[in-house]
Amino acid sequence: MSANELAAQELVTHLRVRAVREASLQPGRVDPAALAEIVEEFLHEERRILPDAERRAIVQSVVDETLGFGPLEALLRDPDVTEVMVNGPDAVFVERAGRIQPASVRFADAAHVLHVIDRILSPLGRRVDEASPMVDARLPDGSRVNAIIPPLSLQGPVLTVRRFGTRALTCDDLVRLGTLTDEMLELLRLAVVARRNILVIGGTGSGKTTTLAAIAGFVPAAERVITIEDAAELRLSLPHVVRLESRQASLEGRGAISIRALVRNALRMRPDRIVVGEVRGGEALDMLAAMTTGHEGSLSTLHASSPPDAIRRLQTLALMGDLELPYAAVADQVAHAIDLIVHQARLADGSRRIVEITASGAGEDGVQLTPLVRFRADRWEGADLVGAFTWEDAGHVWCREAQREAHLAESA
Repeated sequence: MSANELAAQELVTHLRVRAVREASLQPGRVDPAALAEIVEEFLHEERRILPDAERRAIVQSVVDETLGFGPLEALLRDPDVTEVMVNGPDAVFVERAGRIQPASVRFADAAHVLHVIDRILSPLGRRVDEASPMVDARLPDGSRVNAIIPPLSLQGPVLTVRRFGTRALTCDDLVRLGTLTDEMLELLRLAVVARRNILVIGGTGSGKTTTLAAIAGFVPAAERVITIEDAAELRLSLPHVVRLESRQASLEGRGAISIRALVRNALRMRPDRIVVGEVRGGEALDMLAAMTTGHEGSLSTLHASSPPDAIRRLQTLALMGDLELPYAAVADQVAHAIDLIVHQARLADGSRRIVEITASGAGEDGVQLTPLVRFRADRWEGADLVGAFTWEDAGHVWCREAQREAHLAESA
């Protein structure tokens, strides 16, 4: 931190302490505009001569430190920032348009970072300390928060905030952004209407949940949908949706409700379809059972780098359940449960693309995967990675079959 930055930080701290002491401020009960006026009066009383831009920045910093999340507030106000990563007091990064870049903000020290983390977690009834040095949480606006501190983090407190837009992206938005084409969107629409079980796969930050939420909008309005998530992110524009969210243990270590428990409970809630935000444990077995016992047309996401990897990981997760089933039985259930795998990736230019849509079914030797559509990048045009979507013959055949089933479902 430079001398000027240090002097500005000291001034902000001084003004904040004075405002709290003299104005008897209580966070949550003070209007930001009123606090800004108080700080302006303090600057005038103390005869601080500052350029207009620096003066406004100082006032805003005092407001942010007193009522908000300190240096993070400026980043959280930026609609283009989709992720904030604090790797200690002097290393803050953001993601914009799919690309990570350094941020200009800094924290005074590690204690400052811990103070902001505590301010984020306290209203949520969560905490992080040496006894429990890592935590996951969700902000009221749906943003996901992860914090990890020493001794687990060797570089001081680390905070990650994944933000979600104020408006959920629609299928038309995904087409406009180049995530998929109109023809691919029609394939996915037919798959949803025809009650095919769909698995959206990809890496962290690839846009799996966004795509899942968008295509779930094709579910007929008359159907009852139950969503189950670790941290509620899905916002489905459907009239009959029940949203369930797992719960971590309390400070006393009690009261945890797992995804698996919610999946089992959802089966008793008369669902037409079950949407699991992400499969990551033994709940895979219960989800597979639901997909093959009257809840066809269910959807979920899974971390995997390719359709074959997704099948193997799903089999492994199903084996993590408390039923000691033989591998052959689990593999057979996976083969009969999953109908379509949508593989989405974040490319080198930061864009998100559906790079493959693959049909899945039971074959003589287990799961048979049949690629339907593929994306291949072939060149750079400036800062953009350009390629094309290629349809396999099987893709057109699959679409015709799904179209017949979708027509029957819509005519019912």
